[in-house]
Amino acid sequence: MTSILKSLQSVKKRPAVMSVSGIKKTFMEGGQPLHILRGGGFDLMRGEIIALVGPSGCGKSTLLQCVGLLEQPSGGQMVIAGTPTHKMTEDQRTAIRRAKLGFVYQRHNLLEDFTALENVMLPMLANGIDEDAAQIRAKKLLKAANVLHRASHRPAEMSGGEQQRTAVARALANEPEVLLADEPTGSLDPAHAAGVFDLLLNLTKQTRMSMLFVTHDMNLAKRADRIITIKDGIVG
Repeated sequence: MTSILKSLQSVKKRPAVMSVSGIKKTFMEGGQPLHILRGGGFDLMRGEIIALVGPSGCGKSTLLQCVGLLEQPSGGQMVIAGTPTHKMTEDQRTAIRRAKLGFVYQRHNLLEDFTALENVMLPMLANGIDEDAAQIRAKKLLKAANVLHRASHRPAEMSGGEQQRTAVARALANEPEVLLADEPTGSLDPAHAAGVFDLLLNLTKQTRMSMLFVTHDMNLAKRADRIITIKDGIVG
């Protein structure tokens, strides 16, 4: 019992790397407002893994786009790595996104004209990292993702599982504090899906990153530290 209490106390002491409160997002459709997110929020602690679940169309991907600074919320407050985001310029949002956040989508979204190695290097080069250093780190990430043998291959020459593993490596290129994953195994068959999800969990835990992932699969959701939902537009 004492060890359990100590573990709980340690979780409470961990700082939040992402805090979201009162988040709202409204779109205009046919001249009428469509309220997707209506409030609520969550704290994502350092090293914590949260699963986001809810029925199709409830706003899970919209929430991920907002906390990933790809969409501007209509209301509410967000703090990422100690920095409030609601008054940021677009350049500041881009800088935070590049430095603090990593993204994995349902589809790999790799650039078809570039090799696996180049796809992983590109985010680092965009952040001003030296090409030689970027190549060394990219190879380490591809090795960790078990696709180093595909480094010189373009996406069309790789299997779906290999493409998604490369996408995971790319998401970790700039050593993000938070990994955001939107149905990261949704386009894969069960065997490859299990391997990619294991990779995500292992790398997240090894690097002490935090992860927020969207899933319809409750078996995957139960492997998270915590599950949050969106119900009637309310996050929590």
